[in-house]
Amino acid sequence: MVRAPSFPHLAEGSLGSSLEAFLDAAEAFFSNLAAVHWGALTFALLLHFAHMCCRSRGWFNTLRAAYPRERIQWRRILGSYIAGVGVNSVLPARSGDVVKIYLAKHSVPNSTYPAVTSSFFVESIFDITAGSIVMLFALTQGVLPSLPNLPNLPAFDLAFWAEHPRFALFTITALTVGLLVLYAVLSIRAVEFWRRVRQGLVILTDFRTYLRQVAAWQGAAWLLRFFSFYFFLEAFNIGGSVQNALLVMSVQALSTLTPFTPGGAGAQQALLVYVFRGKASRTAVLAYSVGQQIAIAAFNVAAAVAALFLLSGTTDFRSIIRRGEEERRAAERENPGNATAGESGESRTEPARPS
Repeated sequence: MVRAPSFPHLAEGSLGSSLEAFLDAAEAFFSNLAAVHWGALTFALLLHFAHMCCRSRGWFNTLRAAYPRERIQWRRILGSYIAGVGVNSVLPARSGDVVKIYLAKHSVPNSTYPAVTSSFFVESIFDITAGSIVMLFALTQGVLPSLPNLPNLPAFDLAFWAEHPRFALFTITALTVGLLVLYAVLSIRAVEFWRRVRQGLVILTDFRTYLRQVAAWQGAAWLLRFFSFYFFLEAFNIGGSVQNALLVMSVQALSTLTPFTPGGAGAQQALLVYVFRGKASRTAVLAYSVGQQIAIAAFNVAAAVAALFLLSGTTDFRSIIRRGEEERRAAERENPGNATAGESGESRTEPARPS
């Protein structure tokens, strides 16, 4: 059996150990800064930006199918997506998704929060499929930590759930029951609400259109993401290869499931050190893990600030999150049977226009 790599002074995945691990990684990164291949790093960030553009294009096509009579500009949906990604890079609990939905709602005339929100989750169909394939590949390589090893990793994100399995089960059960109750209540009292939710999913009623206008763009985005990680690995001297890039994608998929840190940064760092044991030195992997996170986060935040300013005239993302939550709660309090004049004809959808 392969033993977990040792982490000096990190006996358990507490918040303190996670912070200590990050500081160790940051020290390794800055001490190895001269060894970074800046050309490969720049190209990796360009591929990362192209990946976001493709994902936003798929979302744009989903919204255009939901609102075929409205004039929707892709650049505004792109800006909404980039702004949300930037906020997710610095805030936990997927706060950036509120920003994405708020800005997109204000970019689509006569749109509603239920429809825009449901359209946002259309991309999860392809993501779950592709992510499952990547995870299966990682499992066949035998490099991911087993459940008994998770509490020993210096990642509070992972260790908390591993050390409290009953609480994890309770949380999952409570969420499931809560969603079922919410579904039952809304099914009875909010017929109009569900009509708007279905409107955001209308592109799924035409499978060929979905494949051409959404799945194809997401497939391109996943491919660009793969090559982006490939060149990140090259930039930080880990070694770009098909296997390594797929392992990084599987680690990122796992780490983003934990909401305690922005983008699951703590879990991602600990998992990368574990996964690449034997492939590179611990110092090199630490430098890579924090270097990649810093580079992506800095790029995302810079792009988000520009997008927020162009779309809303402000760079205060906290006010955007607050306004988004307030507007969504206000919309939920409205009588679902009283659609506004601009929404009265939205149930009559038309086929999506070609890209």
